[in-house]
Amino acid sequence: MSPLSLQRYAAEIIAQTDLLRAAVDGADPTAPVPTCPDWNLGRLLRHIGAAHRWADTIVSTRAAGPVPHDRLDDPAAYTDVAADDLGDWLTEGARALADTLCEAGPDAAVWTVAPGGTPVFWARRMTHETLVHRSDAALAAGAGFTVAEEVGLDALDEWMDFGTLPQVLELAQGERELLGPGRTLHLHATDVRAEEADRLIDLTRAPITWSRTPDRAAVTVRGPLTDLVLALYRRPARGNAIEIIGDASLFDLWLDRTGAWLQE
Repeated sequence: MSPLSLQRYAAEIIAQTDLLRAAVDGADPTAPVPTCPDWNLGRLLRHIGAAHRWADTIVSTRAAGPVPHDRLDDPAAYTDVAADDLGDWLTEGARALADTLCEAGPDAAVWTVAPGGTPVFWARRMTHETLVHRSDAALAAGAGFTVAEEVGLDALDEWMDFGTLPQVLELAQGERELLGPGRTLHLHATDVRAEEADRLIDLTRAPITWSRTPDRAAVTVRGPLTDLVLALYRRPARGNAIEIIGDASLFDLWLDRTGAWLQE
């Protein structure tokens, strides 16, 4: 499976935002968000809307270098948006971003935080940014959360792509600790078609590589697709849905190292 089209991502940003709104409908904006320490639901929603507007600015201005993102995690950012208006504000930002992405097209040159350099990067990143934070909001609001197969598989692939970038390990200063003989990691989604169910990560040497291979590994992580996506992002799975076979410490170490890009 290759990355989705720009238009498909743009539509998914809107769809994920609509699902997010439905999940928090009637919820208390001051409710704590367990997976985002020290944040409440209102702050989380403002963060998502700010992220959409940040990406919109990057693409609409054809930014050639980094664009400040101070407001993404600023507790005071967008506090002028009343709690009752947050839903409409989120939809407005998602639709504006989707329009900007489609108007720019897939080949425009823009700054990106990792290799890519086109609006497709931001379309994909904001799709999964919204998806994962939808899980945070659903948890805070006591709502259900699932991931559709096509989008969930692409979320796995985006993580694989980021996690094999040399600069990610340099950022985490973890290559020497992570790599070594026999170090392989296998993810298996138990509820998708066989040809798309597996991701094998080769940590035996640099550069790290991944493939859609069902080979045996030092550690295998099995579970429904939704829960695999949640596990990668260090979100709680539903019940005991995830099974780890083999060296669980290697899986934890890999998550720590590949998750470093999320902190940038």
